Amino acid sequence: MPPSDGWYLLGPFIAVALVAFLGSIFWRMGLHWRDEPEPDLFDGLGIFQDFRYGDDYGLLCPAAVTDNPDEAQEIRDLLTAANIKCTSAVRPDGRLFVLVFPETAEEARRLVGSDT
Repeated sequence: MPPSDGWYLLGPFIAVALVAFLGSIFWRMGLHWRDEPEPDLFDGLGIFQDFRYGDDYGLLCPAAVTDNPDEAQEIRDLLTAANIKCTSAVRPDGRLFVLVFPETAEEARRLVGSDT
């Protein structure tokens, strides 16, 4: 037979009140979500840029990044003419990475850098 005086509601009430209290304290301390955009660190063709976006391309590493598909094709043609295997990958923000194997990355960056 359940108790009729309402004491069984005390536990859930305390739990909800405690969560609300802690939430208000954290909110006042500034510990809430912020939707701040990442600063745009990209201008045109980046060759020796810090690729810190955490993308995983397996065994490949970026040699160049551009926002122009024609320019990415020119870079791939240049690297292919130098017998460097390459491909490209499109990021969600529309930029194109030209990817090469790590053992040829420095040579590829040198070639692309001397072409521009």
